[in-house]
Amino acid sequence: MPRLFVIRHGETEWSLNGRHTGKSDIPLTKRGEEQIKQIAQRLVGHGLVIDPKNLCTVLVSPRQRAHRTFDLLFEHLEDYPEYLLTEEVREWDYGDYEGLLSSEIKEKNPTWIVWKDGCPNGESVQDMQDRVDGVISKVRQYHKQYKEQGINTRDVLIVAHGHFSRVLISRWIKFPLCLGTHFNVEPGSVAVLGYNHNSLEEPALNALNLIATIS
Repeated sequence: MPRLFVIRHGETEWSLNGRHTGKSDIPLTKRGEEQIKQIAQRLVGHGLVIDPKNLCTVLVSPRQRAHRTFDLLFEHLEDYPEYLLTEEVREWDYGDYEGLLSSEIKEKNPTWIVWKDGCPNGESVQDMQDRVDGVISKVRQYHKQYKEQGINTRDVLIVAHGHFSRVLISRWIKFPLCLGTHFNVEPGSVAVLGYNHNSLEEPALNALNLIATIS
C-alpha cells in the first residue's frame, strides 16, 4: 500500500525554547542538523524505509529549516528525488503571535488555544484546515493513481513543521483538526501515514516519532 512520510525539520533555537515559528526563517541548530543526518543514515536510502525509488513526489516547505532538512536527508545519495518547494506545507501562520512563547501569548489572551482560536492577523482554524485538507487531497490522488491505475511509484514525502504535521495527522485519519493537540511531533522525527485493510478508504497512522536519538 502507498504511504505518506511526514518529517518535521530538525531542532532550531526557537523550537528549543518554545517560540512560535511560522513565517520567520530560522536556521537549524548544529544539533538539529545532526538529528537529520542520523535519520538519513538509518532510514533514507536504497532498501531502507524511505527509499528514493519509491517516492513519486516530495513536498517541502520553503522555510530554510525545512529545506535544509530535505538537503540533509538526501545529500549522502547520488541523486535527489524530485521535489517541490511549496507554501502549501508551510507552518501555521501565527500572525500577531509570531515569535512569542505560549506564556507571552497567554498574557495577551488568557483563554487562547491555537486549536480553537487560530491566530489574529494569521491563519484561522478554518484556514489551516482548508490548506491541509487540500494537501491531503493531492496526496490521495497520487496514491489512487498508483493503487488503482499503476501510475507512478507509491510513496509521498512531506518535509514541514510541527503544528502543520499535527494538523495533517489528525485530518489524515478523519479526526477534527483540534485533536491534533494529542499528537506530539518531535523536531527531526518521522511519521508514517498509510491505510488499513488494503483500502484507500481506511486511512491510518502507522508510526509516529521515528527518530534517531543523539546524545
